[in-house]
Amino acid sequence: MTLTQLNYFITIAETKSINKAAEKLYVSQPSLTSAVQELEKELGITLLNRSGRGVTLTNDGAEFLLYAKQLYGQYETILEKYGENGSLKKKFGVSAQHYSFAVKAFVDMAKEFDMSKYEFAIRETKTAEVISDVSTMKSEIGVLYLSEYNRKSLEKMLRLSGLEFHHLIDCHAYVYLWKNHPLAGESSISFSQLADYPCLAFEQGDNSSFYLAEEILSTNEYPKIIRANDRATMLNLMVGLNGYTLCSGIICGELNGNEFVAVPFQDDEENHNSVMEIGYIVRKNTIPGKAAKLYIAALKRYLGIRE
Repeated sequence: MTLTQLNYFITIAETKSINKAAEKLYVSQPSLTSAVQELEKELGITLLNRSGRGVTLTNDGAEFLLYAKQLYGQYETILEKYGENGSLKKKFGVSAQHYSFAVKAFVDMAKEFDMSKYEFAIRETKTAEVISDVSTMKSEIGVLYLSEYNRKSLEKMLRLSGLEFHHLIDCHAYVYLWKNHPLAGESSISFSQLADYPCLAFEQGDNSSFYLAEEILSTNEYPKIIRANDRATMLNLMVGLNGYTLCSGIICGELNGNEFVAVPFQDDEENHNSVMEIGYIVRKNTIPGKAAKLYIAALKRYLGIRE
């Protein structure tokens, strides 16, 4: 039994004519007749009395019509809410490590839609939660990075969570600090120059390993370190305490303003400037929706990636 067969039978019952039902449904009369005959065969009952003057319902047909209308009515209700032109707001979410470019791409994507018809969400969160959000479909896309330090561990987490990583761009480490920081005017900054200033790192939760850290070179021993859980607080600490963080160097001035600068990190024999491979994660074997496609395109556009 199919919804199409139910629709055909209901329309015949309402019009009391196979010809009129065929015209209303835009199908051929033989196709309509065949569909109803198959339904009768499956149910083991006769639904219609056929004569030269048209069709009438049998007793079984009249009873079945009540159930058919209830079932098909529920289907129409679902379509009304969840269909292409449904009343229910469509949802799209992104979970990301604390990247301003991820937020900028989200802004550009959202502008392409009538936001009264969508429920959008952007979550700047811990690395493990980015993975969990996409795995549980709380978010459709996650944004994070891989490096020589975390690759083996994160790739295992992604594999076990049924996720796949898509490369976007490779970056070397930069020192991100306030424009009036004593080191802001340097052409590059070494690890030894940073010893007198607090390193700022995003908190990753209790018992989290350095593999989940958002900052590259997370295995280093920092003389001074302060952990924060949001980007606004970290920016405040840069100003108030001359703190710094190590990042990709991809800074969105439109969202963060021009009060902060990114200076190349100068590596040495003990502190190598590892490559950050930034990308996005999605569930395996899924086809991205319209919002997801536009978001990925916005990411690539902002990062200067040509298709």
